[in-house]
Amino acid sequence: MYVPKHFRVNDENEICRFIENYSFATLISQHNGEPYATHLPLTLKKSEHALYGHFARPNNQWSTAGGQQVLAIFQGPHSYISPSWYETKMAVPTWNYVSVHVYGKLEIIEDESEIFNTLNDLTVKYESPESPYQLEHIDQDFIKGMSRGIVALKIKIARIEAKAKLSQNHPVERQGLIIKHLEQTGQHDGLQIASLMKKNLQK
Repeated sequence: MYVPKHFRVNDENEICRFIENYSFATLISQHNGEPYATHLPLTLKKSEHALYGHFARPNNQWSTAGGQQVLAIFQGPHSYISPSWYETKMAVPTWNYVSVHVYGKLEIIEDESEIFNTLNDLTVKYESPESPYQLEHIDQDFIKGMSRGIVALKIKIARIEAKAKLSQNHPVERQGLIIKHLEQTGQHDGLQIASLMKKNLQK
């Protein structure tokens, strides 16, 4: 990923929070000589420096992805930035966004207990503590039967590239104008970008 120095994110904790908050990823590998992508949630295990998830078994990406260096893309909020918001006419439109690229070797998980643990971690992450649905309370024969329809995976992280393009290359006063207009749009992504820009200015 092209990452100019003023947009680069190096803080490991910040990157981990981003992956956990925007965990629905695009997983890319080479399949039959072409790039192939699957959209799926991935769970970060910081202690192992690894990502976990699963393919649907009919998705043939898994049959060739094992052992490959793959790319998982985590996309955050993004928004169009109009030059009409600036104090000058000598400007062009741009786009603000946050994205993290994670590279690593993909392994297929065969062990049944490890497969269950990956599914349970995923369920725990998205179900509220008060939810009546807890994987460990579901009939285990049913879970084992359903698990035959998936292929669990682990990505051992080799490299991370993180980019937060939040108008850092513009004067502080102009960044304030951008924040003001993004907040006025009322659009979800625009409001999130405005919030991130504010936090960035406070650093």
